[in-house]
Amino acid sequence: MPRFKTYDYIQHSMVVINYQEQLQPGTFEYAVHYLIEHKLDLSVFYPRYRNEDTSRLAYDPAILLKIILFAYSKGITSSRQIQWCCETNILFKALPQARSLYA
Repeated sequence: MPRFKTYDYIQHSMVVINYQEQLQPGTFEYAVHYLIEHKLDLSVFYPRYRNEDTSRLAYDPAILLKIILFAYSKGITSSRQIQWCCETNILFKALPQARSLYA
């Protein structure tokens, strides 16, 4: 009888991920990132934030806009599904990390 190494499907593994390599030029996610970071003026959102002195730090509107536009482009409109994608999908994780990509 052959012998095999044991394996476990529920085991966790550490994988090194370079977020800069996930957004490749020519892809839709890169276009969303580039347009929001370099072409859109998001200063219209800033007066709504009043956390200079005492409140918690807020998420940058650019990050939120990237995630929402990318999710909607994939047909994902549920906030719970978007949250799940942000926790599990590498492209959703790379969009917020790509602030200084290809500057």
